Amino acid sequence: MSILITNIKELLQVREAGILKVTGSEMKDLPTLENAYLLIEHDTIVDYGTMENCIGITADETIDATGKIVLPTWCDSHTHIVYAGNREQEFVDRINGLSYEDIASRGGGILNSAETLQNTDEDTLYRQSIARVENIMQLGTGAIEIKSGYGLTTEAELKMLRVVKRIKEEYPIKVKATFLGAHALPKQFKDDKQGYLDLIITEMLPEIAKHQLAHYVDVFCEKGYFSLEDTDQILLAAKQYNLIPKIHVNQFNAFGGIALAVKHGALSVDHLEELDLEDITALKGSNTMPVALPSCSYFLSIPYTPGRQIIDSGLPLALATDYNPGSTPSGNMNFVVSTACIKMKLTPEEAINAATINGAYAMGISTEYGSITKGKKANVIITKNIPSYNYLPYAFGDNHIDQVLINGERI
Repeated sequence: MSILITNIKELLQVREAGILKVTGSEMKDLPTLENAYLLIEHDTIVDYGTMENCIGITADETIDATGKIVLPTWCDSHTHIVYAGNREQEFVDRINGLSYEDIASRGGGILNSAETLQNTDEDTLYRQSIARVENIMQLGTGAIEIKSGYGLTTEAELKMLRVVKRIKEEYPIKVKATFLGAHALPKQFKDDKQGYLDLIITEMLPEIAKHQLAHYVDVFCEKGYFSLEDTDQILLAAKQYNLIPKIHVNQFNAFGGIALAVKHGALSVDHLEELDLEDITALKGSNTMPVALPSCSYFLSIPYTPGRQIIDSGLPLALATDYNPGSTPSGNMNFVVSTACIKMKLTPEEAINAATINGAYAMGISTEYGSITKGKKANVIITKNIPSYNYLPYAFGDNHIDQVLINGERI
């Protein structure tokens, strides 16, 4: 099956092979072609160019994109989309004055979600999760990272990761799995943190490796959750199973977690709402991608990641949703791109780069995803008739998507 998209008003994120991320001032450049075509064969981009060079090219199906913009699908490198139930009551509690930390200290938050998930059977968890996955695909997401971390027991963590594996096998969206056993301290280990760390290290990690259920390992490295020493223990243990770190860090406090993550060769450090000069210094010269989660800041009314400072310091930046029931019950990357422009002062070019090529890098998949490149997967968004790509973040309340193709097939 081949598809030819013609008369594209503007084809965005057109790059040669070999570009895996964009950094610093490079993020201001979004390569485009006007009045373009795009040729897809099966699940792969095979050709593109201007319409004057489209003469004689045929395909099984032709899509006329007159007045429309075509760009790569969003690459969402940080989600917790596999979860059970919701936490709408905690939303009301926050409106009534409780903080995220207050709710967690009362046994809510992550522990609330863990209890619900532990009592939800695997098929039900799968059905709840795929409803969310199907929705984000319609919203233009073509690649996604999914974390465990709402299990907090060996069986429940494995259950989550089996659901992630099932999504990967049954849906065309690209899926990367992350083990986040160190998301919170279970109630039964309230006075024995080392006991829970030992459970992660001696029981959970070997089982996950045995069944090949995760690509990455994550830790909620934050005051009140897991310390630098705790994080170091887990990452050292995970290394023997070839799990690469992707670390939650600096959401509420900056206390050296970024430097530790870089030391362990982390693919990404995520949140970064609190950032100091030592963190910037630690990231310079590393291969670690900073990831901002602006819809989390929006929902919790906490500071936004200083994306302008990160980029102006010569660093790369990726954007992701943090889709989860407690702090970001949305997987809408279009809103994330808009919020990054509105609240973090990223330009549209920077935000689109952060949500495509750099998001792909933060999942280790930018050789195949994140740009319009010959040989990459045919994952594209076709917009409705819009004035320019600046309109995507500008008109933040509207759905600008006409069609989504993932692996060369309409969603």
